Amino acid sequence: MANLATGTAPKKLSRRNASLGDRIFDTLNITFLCLLMVVTLYPFLNTLALSLNRAMDSIRGGIYIWPRDLSIENYKYVFNQSTIFHATLISILRLVIGSITTVFCSAMVAYTISRQDFVLRKFVTIAFVLTAYINPGLIPNYLNIRDLGLVDSFWVYIWPSLIGVFNLILIRSFIDGLPESILESGRIDGAGEFRTFFNIVLPLCLPVLATVALFTAVYQWNSWLDVFLYNSSNIKLSTLQYELQKILQNSSASSSAASAFSNPDAAANAVTPLAVRATMTIVASVPMIIMYPFLQKYFVKGMTVGGVKG
Repeated sequence: MANLATGTAPKKLSRRNASLGDRIFDTLNITFLCLLMVVTLYPFLNTLALSLNRAMDSIRGGIYIWPRDLSIENYKYVFNQSTIFHATLISILRLVIGSITTVFCSAMVAYTISRQDFVLRKFVTIAFVLTAYINPGLIPNYLNIRDLGLVDSFWVYIWPSLIGVFNLILIRSFIDGLPESILESGRIDGAGEFRTFFNIVLPLCLPVLATVALFTAVYQWNSWLDVFLYNSSNIKLSTLQYELQKILQNSSASSSAASAFSNPDAAANAVTPLAVRATMTIVASVPMIIMYPFLQKYFVKGMTVGGVKG
């Protein structure tokens, strides 16, 4: 009140005047966050250093966050594979098509089973949830995929994982938290279910849809077992992860050591499984690292919206 009467601006609180408990908390908090940052960043920086270090020199060890003998031979070895670029294109198509279709179909089913007036609401929900607990096994699943005509087909990457139970429950829970008055106002204005879904529900669900899109994109990008099971005989449908897996298998330590002894001049450019594994990790993780900042704002928005609900 004295400040208001005199017209002077209130003094800002200074951390110098903080109590001993506040100072101890700040010190512990900063220390913990710094340690967490180191624990989080070190594995990635170490892998990056190994990928940029000469392969035969990496065998000696002692590389932490900076390459000792800088070289890009590991990346040349990986990208010189004839099938790598076509496999990358297939992986990108799989990621884009799989993410869009999974998010859209999961959102439609989640909106349907979130409606209280849907007669089969409980039955459909239970039917989907049971699939998370009952697994038919590898052989029955393969026979099912074969009978559906999806073997040796690009769509084997899309249809089997079109609607995931976890994604479905996540979106439905978010829709259940939306104010019912907003949906009722749309119906009063004459909007049908499709218009309500596209014009009201989808825009409000952007945070959870972005979350599901990221989960799906990571799955589609990293998956390689389905390529091995269903499309291993068709090189045109091979993905980046499967090709990287084959590169790792082909680069054996014995062959690298043998080439080093038989031809000492080639030892400097020889590759090892350790170097190839580190290079593969960087190549496979960079697209996800680039994608995450574009979706992070929706996570923040989702936490903000969830914090003011009541």
